[in-house]
Amino acid sequence: MPTQSLARLRNVGVIAHIDAGKTTATERILFYTGRTHRLGSVDEGTTVTDWMEQERERGISIVAAAIQAQWRDCVINLIDTPGHIDFTAEVQRSLRVLDGALVVLDAVHGVQPQSETVWRQADRYAVPRLCLVNKMDRVGADFDEAAASITRRLGAKTACLQLPLGRETAFRGVVDLIEMKSLTWAGETGATLDTGEIAQDMRSAADRARAVLVERIAEADDELLALYVSGEAIDAGQLRAALRRATLAGRLVPVFCGSALHNIGIQPLLDGIVDYLPSPLDIGGVDARNPETGAALHLPPDDTGALAALVFKMVADPYAGHLAYVRVYSGALRSAMALHNATRNHNERAGRLLRMYANHREDVEIIRAGDIGAVLGLNHSFTGDTLCASDHPVLLEAIPFSEPVIRASVEPRKTADQERMAEALRRLAAEDPTFRVSIDENTGQMMIAGMGELHLEVMLERLHREQGVAASMGRPYVAYKETLTREVPAAEGRFIHQTGGRGQYGHVILRLRPAERGSGLRFENAIRGGMIPAQFIPAVEQGVREAAQTGVLAGFAVTDVVVTLQGGSSHPVDSSAPAYRAAAIQAFRDGLRLGEPVLVEPICRIEVLVPPEYTGAVLGQLAARRAEIESVEARAGALEAIVGKVPFAETFGYVTALRSATQGRGVYTMEFDHYAPMDAARTRTVLTGGLY
Repeated sequence: MPTQSLARLRNVGVIAHIDAGKTTATERILFYTGRTHRLGSVDEGTTVTDWMEQERERGISIVAAAIQAQWRDCVINLIDTPGHIDFTAEVQRSLRVLDGALVVLDAVHGVQPQSETVWRQADRYAVPRLCLVNKMDRVGADFDEAAASITRRLGAKTACLQLPLGRETAFRGVVDLIEMKSLTWAGETGATLDTGEIAQDMRSAADRARAVLVERIAEADDELLALYVSGEAIDAGQLRAALRRATLAGRLVPVFCGSALHNIGIQPLLDGIVDYLPSPLDIGGVDARNPETGAALHLPPDDTGALAALVFKMVADPYAGHLAYVRVYSGALRSAMALHNATRNHNERAGRLLRMYANHREDVEIIRAGDIGAVLGLNHSFTGDTLCASDHPVLLEAIPFSEPVIRASVEPRKTADQERMAEALRRLAAEDPTFRVSIDENTGQMMIAGMGELHLEVMLERLHREQGVAASMGRPYVAYKETLTREVPAAEGRFIHQTGGRGQYGHVILRLRPAERGSGLRFENAIRGGMIPAQFIPAVEQGVREAAQTGVLAGFAVTDVVVTLQGGSSHPVDSSAPAYRAAAIQAFRDGLRLGEPVLVEPICRIEVLVPPEYTGAVLGQLAARRAEIESVEARAGALEAIVGKVPFAETFGYVTALRSATQGRGVYTMEFDHYAPMDAARTRTVLTGGLY
């Protein structure tokens, strides 16, 4: 690829509910942009972005894959993300570094539960979006209803840029409402796009739809509104410019339709990515802070500025060591460049720089501001870390990830593989922030934790295939947590050790108080006047976070607590970071005991799709599993959606029960929502070893 200006660069993620057609759409994008010369198929296991053996066997995306393509005069960095909720970390970290998103929807089902999840994740980072209503050739496809579900379920205002030509199996093309032309596709691969006049029987519907489109764009853009109100003619260029402004501001979401599997609608979608999604220049600078002074910084996307890059993904390469995916926000990253990891206060040196193409790679000499690439040789950096120059330290916002909700013990099938298994699992955990590895203090067993049963199964398969270690997993159970129910004004910890020479001295006073559900553990520093020297504050926080990994009731991690460092003392000679860390651990554990701790369990949002005749039976099933039903809604395809919340512990084996109750016609989707306190009886069951 030739060097492109920032204005002609698009960093875009493809996000959707599972099985909406993201990977197929990505394959068509690769084909029509000339990056591939054959049409990959998910069913045949010939896709570029689903390159792992497991992805091809299961027919789902497991890891996000980065590719680069060129359309018109723009370079597009495209990341195809998984749709399954168990692999939501791939979506979270991708959206953190992307400038725009393509949301793929199923034309039959419209917005689905995981569509809502990825939409909220995009909202968090204010990522402009456009939508593709895919699978328009399926029986039951309804473009109008799918577009309406975007407004109804996601609260977004849409701008439908196309009308479908033909319905369901007769779907053959679209009407372009901007240019008022008919677009149809010819040839086996859909590479030939025929543009013609709108048929007479579609003309009145197209005129009405265009009038609605113009009015909607005018409502969202003051410049176009002035032309609209004055009655002046509005041409296609003015419409596109106004829609681009409204999309970048988050006021409108352009909506396209097509069938990726049958090669219909992808070229106009590529035009939409170029015309309506932002470049790094449109996004502007990124906010950061100086890690030493805490001063706020604003870094423009400029090659000549100070380097600021975010590591958003780590991969353990079997031949070249650690491979770090990075987004450069400011400055330029060069091969063999000396780097400083501001997150961990550690120096690194960049090895080879790579342009990734799924699991293939091309060497490059430089990764410029606004661009995405990969770096070899960063052995001490992890997901969410900031890379910068040592003489210009900056710290970017880290990437928050969901906490694991399921745990299981794991053992190697050969005793001699114990150490190899432990090391291999740690490598996998370094790649996936939602996959955790630990040792059970009571049994000495190695434990793994993740986002669901599928997540753990996939990780064990990877352990076998990639690392050559066969392992067996115990019965999965819920990853409960502990929290406070009352405030502890002062919990004191002291670590004083005298040995005749220089001793160890650490003394802290912590305040612990319950926090809102879902907030996790938050540390605050309220020290004034140098009561504890500033260089020891990070050690105190480290001690608090370390202690929070093991609660006092049953050893579960502690969550939803605010810990404030409000007092302590120091010694002019003996004060040390290890001493303050030890004092913080003691203070936190003592405070936790005084705070009347309780167990909390993960609660998941669930949506069950069933034919109406089975609704009563399914509602009874869910009630028996302690579910709180929020609504029962009619959905496309003569189905009803039962929406509610259910304790994660009650979902084990539910898929089998649902199939039995609905003769195999019911399906459900689930995602973690929050942690909630358990009642006394269930708490006693867990504390006495009755985990489920």
